Amino acid sequence: MRLAAVDGLRLIAAVAVAAFHYLGTTTPHFWGKAEPREFTPVLHEVSRYGWLGVEFFFIISGFVICMSCWGRTPVQFVVSRVARLFPAYWCAVLLIVALVLVARLGHWHATTRIDPRTVLGNLTMVPGPMGLDLIAGVGWTLWVEARFYLLMAVMLIIGLSYRRMVAFCAAWLLAGVFTLELRSAALNEFVLNQYTGLFVAGIVLYLMRRFGQNLVLWLLLGFAWCYELTVLESRVADHAAEPSDGGRLSWLVCAVLLTLCLGLVALAGVGPLARLQWGWLVTAGALTYPFYLVHQSIGIPLAKGLLQEVPALGLLPAMAVSLVCALGLAAIIYRMVERPLGRVLRHRLMLGMNPQDLAARPEAATVS
Repeated sequence: MRLAAVDGLRLIAAVAVAAFHYLGTTTPHFWGKAEPREFTPVLHEVSRYGWLGVEFFFIISGFVICMSCWGRTPVQFVVSRVARLFPAYWCAVLLIVALVLVARLGHWHATTRIDPRTVLGNLTMVPGPMGLDLIAGVGWTLWVEARFYLLMAVMLIIGLSYRRMVAFCAAWLLAGVFTLELRSAALNEFVLNQYTGLFVAGIVLYLMRRFGQNLVLWLLLGFAWCYELTVLESRVADHAAEPSDGGRLSWLVCAVLLTLCLGLVALAGVGPLARLQWGWLVTAGALTYPFYLVHQSIGIPLAKGLLQEVPALGLLPAMAVSLVCALGLAAIIYRMVERPLGRVLRHRLMLGMNPQDLAARPEAATVS
């Protein structure tokens, strides 16, 4: 069952991240002479907290991935994730590479490092662990998501049930505590202690939706949230501004905003918003992923190019044009790449995982 309100929350999270990248940056001279903190101080101050949209995505992911796992085999789950994520990602990476090459031919400034090894590594979706630069700047979050998918795939192999998922969530939180105490970077590659509470909170909300609310789930949700708001301090420190740019971010404000995000997921998944059936929210949710992939690595260079070529346009109009173009590009990627290629990829992968089906229908091997 598709939850339209949850799709709408994906859009809110993407807008928050885009606001952070466009208006909330504290990098000196990021936009040249025009800086958001100087002529739009209120928007800049609010947008500085837009990075919490990534955390919002992880809560939503915990809910949605747990929902999508139920009733599926491990093979079906893995195939669905590959077919869902890779087509748009490949398209975004190759588009960025093409634009960088065009910029080089035109002697325009391009900061993205492009070489064959970097491109090939990025196409795997795991360039970071291989020591490569990210071509799509937001790609680091996909590696976090992939490790969460791996944990859920393990649970599918074991077998999903209410009691097992409750035990899994409790064990994951405990493992997060151990990695914090041991300070083990190697162990944390699997445990993801900075995001454990976010994913667990989303999972628990789905368990509430599927099995009903009870004291065990509420206590588990409470422990997950206490854990997450505690470790949030290190994430806040990572995004702290230089003193000259307005000082540190407020942990309290971040905690309140993130708790509001949790409340919205609860309303959309378990509460009254779950009954919404607005089709445009489903469409918005479908465009969120390709928009998320291109808004930074393509959208921001476009806005900077507009400012350079048409200085009279102004920063905010250049940003608006860039965002509209990024949204249009996202719609094209979704309709012309993600949907058709995703269907083909899903079909071919299922045949590859079940070769007996292919042997039974040899004509399928020749169909393109």
